[in-house]
Amino acid sequence: MKKSTIWLLALVMFIAFFALLFLQVRYMKTSMSIRAQQFDEMVKRSLYDVSVDLEQDQTYQYLEEDMIESENRYSQYNQPHLSSNMKESTSTTITHPDGSETRIEQSISEEATTQTGTKKSGIFISPKQGAKSIPKTQYDMQQSLSKRYLHEKSLLEEVIYKIMYRASNEPIEQRVDFGRLDSYIRNELQTNGLNVPYSFQVQDYNNRVVYTSPGFSKREKEAIYSQILFPHDPPAKLNSLYVYFPTKKDYVYSELTFFIPSLLFTFILLITFVYTIVTLFRQKRLSEMKNDFINNMTHELKTPVSTISLAAQMLKDESITKSPEVFRHVTGVINDETKRLGFQVEKVLQMSLFDKQKATLKLKKIDANDLVVTVANTHALKVEKFGGTLDIDLQAEHSTIEVDEMHFTNVLFNLLDNALKYKRNDIDPKLMIRTKNEGNKLVISVEDNGIGIRKEDVKKIFDRFYRVPTGNRHDVKGFGLGLAYVKKIVTDLNGTIHAESELGKGTKFIISLPVIIEK
Repeated sequence: MKKSTIWLLALVMFIAFFALLFLQVRYMKTSMSIRAQQFDEMVKRSLYDVSVDLEQDQTYQYLEEDMIESENRYSQYNQPHLSSNMKESTSTTITHPDGSETRIEQSISEEATTQTGTKKSGIFISPKQGAKSIPKTQYDMQQSLSKRYLHEKSLLEEVIYKIMYRASNEPIEQRVDFGRLDSYIRNELQTNGLNVPYSFQVQDYNNRVVYTSPGFSKREKEAIYSQILFPHDPPAKLNSLYVYFPTKKDYVYSELTFFIPSLLFTFILLITFVYTIVTLFRQKRLSEMKNDFINNMTHELKTPVSTISLAAQMLKDESITKSPEVFRHVTGVINDETKRLGFQVEKVLQMSLFDKQKATLKLKKIDANDLVVTVANTHALKVEKFGGTLDIDLQAEHSTIEVDEMHFTNVLFNLLDNALKYKRNDIDPKLMIRTKNEGNKLVISVEDNGIGIRKEDVKKIFDRFYRVPTGNRHDVKGFGLGLAYVKKIVTDLNGTIHAESELGKGTKFIISLPVIIEK
């Protein structure tokens, strides 16, 4: 698959994902906004109903206060009248807060009827003269009901005047029973479908706090709702009710219980998608590296095979067999190239280690200082061939480690071989192997003064088939498996390895392994 195809696929999937995420977030915000609006509407409706309930309570209170007076006045209206043609009237005097008085008069006219029996004024038709006693009794009852109706009407008007002029002058704490107010708020909220905790506060028209229930707070302004108590009072004497809902956010955000799993699965999908794209690019890079590996392998294997073939043809020459020195030289070349070919084949076979989760290691306890000395002595001749030096510095007092001797020896050889491969041409190579203890770890460092590695390449040098670019692809021989092999062996030994390098100044590999302290 081409890189352009992968990038196009990644772009399409990213656009689809973010479009889906945008729609989910927008739908979530819309749902929460609707939920908040519903909450506001239910609270406002409930508080308005509470205000209406308080006004009705006030009206009932004044009506009850006038009940006794109403009965007394009614009994007065039932007294016998002096004349049927006299004009009876009832009056009520209302005293206003400013000292003025208003007199309400209601009159009942009882004029005599004409000889035809027609009533000139009044509400009911009087019976004819000489009527029997039953119609006369019915007529008296009608007149009594008429008087009572007018009397009750005057009492109602009196109550209205009291509410208008006297009630608004009373303190709010005398007009409202706060326990009953709490009951009204709770009932109205439940009626409107809200069963949430709350607390409230009442302030008079001077903004003086009259009553505060436990738990009331003004820190969350958006969770406080206000309502005017007795809104028909004069504007300068309006009292206010404030209700605080501490769990408003919980009520609104309860909609998120549906969206959280949705968002969670969406992000899982994103992670899976990103992992897939990264894997595609990694496989693409590995494919390119394998192609380079095949090219390098072909070159590396072809050279010793060609040399061996040429040497074999030379041995067919009879003159070669007559010269012992030349014969030894040719056979020596065949032997060296055979070993070289075998070594290259062994490196190719090391690839099988990477297909296993863990290499099969034969662990045993060895002294790391002794192993370093052995490796250094073996490698010293190669270093001297290039005019360089190999020094060791054994500082570790506790140097016993548990490793596979063969594989760990190959690890050190690979690091020393790389130091010589990537040496600088202008100066002689200088290598250093050092051991030291850091806590319960044994640290082995291999340092050189070679060409160094760029910072962006240091992170990749332990990848399979990766080779640091040096201009000519084949100026340094290898398959790009050496450091990957080193990394795997050290990791399987429960150790760590990392590189420190500066371009043009050399590279330092640091291996850390668990140390065994024998008592």
